[in-house]
Amino acid sequence: MLVCLAHAAWVLPRSILLTHRSSIRGLRRDEDGWQLWSAARGWHAVQLRPDSLALPLIVVLRYRVQGEWRVRSACVPRDAQAADVHRRLRVRLKFSRRRWLAPG
Repeated sequence: MLVCLAHAAWVLPRSILLTHRSSIRGLRRDEDGWQLWSAARGWHAVQLRPDSLALPLIVVLRYRVQGEWRVRSACVPRDAQAADVHRRLRVRLKFSRRRWLAPG
């Protein structure tokens, strides 16, 4: 029970409430590739993984931070963005030719 509570104390601020400095709060795509934003690291390059999922209700981004071996995930529900922004994200994830390339 103690391990479960400790895990909840770790996960809630980082992945659910997004109140921790390391929580991912932004996503952008530019000429340098995909980047995520957190208060702890600012904008940092990531490589999206092929098992990322783009559905009408939710986008699950699977990514690897440059220089790390571990694959992480971030969920973007439909109501987190304007409808047209969420649709554009889904379309870009499905049809971009360079989406899985490592950051340059």
